Amino acid sequence: MQINLLGRSIVQLCSICHSQVNDLETICPNCKSDLREFSQNFANLNLLKANPRVNRIRFVVAEDACPACQGYEGSYDKDKVPLIPINGCSHPLGCRCTYKPVLDEIYP
Repeated sequence: MQINLLGRSIVQLCSICHSQVNDLETICPNCKSDLREFSQNFANLNLLKANPRVNRIRFVVAEDACPACQGYEGSYDKDKVPLIPINGCSHPLGCRCTYKPVLDEIYP
């Protein structure tokens, strides 16, 4: 695991060039993509939003998540899901939140 100068892990992945990027960065240092739009987390969120079988999106936090992230845990409408990384995340390993689908039906 790589650690940045602040002692936090590198947790974002650029969906354009696949570089690992510090979770505090908003621009990929390798390809200059805007990570608020082209991080792997954002790409995964867009796939969930586009899936008609996904009714809502669950925002999942780690068991030992920081208070900032814990405050966002729950199920959200597709257009109200918070973006990862959470501003104010103070966990030493960085923001480790994820998205999970909430489905109305499992089989067609």
